[in-house]
Amino acid sequence: MIKGLAITPPVLGRITIGKVVEKNGKRLPEKDDAFTITTQVQNRDGWLLHPLHQKLSETANHGKIRSIPVKLLFNSSDLNLRAEYSLFDRTTGRPVCVGDGESAKRVTREGIVGCVCPGPEGCEFGAKAGCKPYGRLNVQIEGQDEELASFIFRTTGFNSIRTLSARLQYFQAASQGNSRYLPLQLKLRAKSTTQSHRAPVYYVDLCLRDGVSLSEAVTQAISEAQSVAEAGVDIKALERVAKQGLGNGAFEDSEEEGVAIAEEFFPETEVGAVNEGNEVVKVTAVKSRLTARLGGGSANQERVTQEEEVAREEVAA
Repeated sequence: MIKGLAITPPVLGRITIGKVVEKNGKRLPEKDDAFTITTQVQNRDGWLLHPLHQKLSETANHGKIRSIPVKLLFNSSDLNLRAEYSLFDRTTGRPVCVGDGESAKRVTREGIVGCVCPGPEGCEFGAKAGCKPYGRLNVQIEGQDEELASFIFRTTGFNSIRTLSARLQYFQAASQGNSRYLPLQLKLRAKSTTQSHRAPVYYVDLCLRDGVSLSEAVTQAISEAQSVAEAGVDIKALERVAKQGLGNGAFEDSEEEGVAIAEEFFPETEVGAVNEGNEVVKVTAVKSRLTARLGGGSANQERVTQEEEVAREEVAA
């Protein structure tokens, strides 16, 4: 195994709830109210759709995919969803700093060093450079043709990360550690807040498939886990290898992927935005709006700065 290279779960394609579009000569993330399932190939028009997207959209209401039948790749919640505070170099796509709220790894001129991680709000370096929560969820979509591969959903949304983390831990506990066999679905949900100006903010939930109770799902999962074990498949060994592979590198995301990730989830032009993965809801470009309204002058500029800070606190809440 090559040292320093994170070995991540094999990926067949991407699950997104938005896309990057060109506006006024800039490429910016744009929210959507439906799932899109793509391959790992893109052309000048964007990412190419995966055949499973067409299959699911044919049975979806108005062609909009708002739920995807899935199963998990692992029983371990931490392997299925990896979430940290992350900061990317927007030019090179390289990870710069990744932390868990206690400790972090940061790239410096002297190399990668360990440091304290107080989170974006308490870190001067992270606040200036645009550090935010960043999660990656690997799931298997019903109908895919490879058993040990997956589709990846990336998000920088608090709502999605918090909800997915809770669901994964609950399912792992309730199924006696057999969440890999539960019949699940990714479901798109909406909520509105004062910070989003009452506009819907979309996030992703993980729940049981429609019509299946928890007791039925757990019974099915335990039975399937026993059958798989009797067939000689060692899931615990699979998880050990997966954990070892993810820990083999300092950062999970490669520079090759980083450019697209930074463009989609860490846009340089993002000011005062509530970001749910790639469902970006522009709250208000407070500073530019107030400056235009109030004009120049030190007193007015001070008022602009104060109202900007209030808006940033509301967005971060």
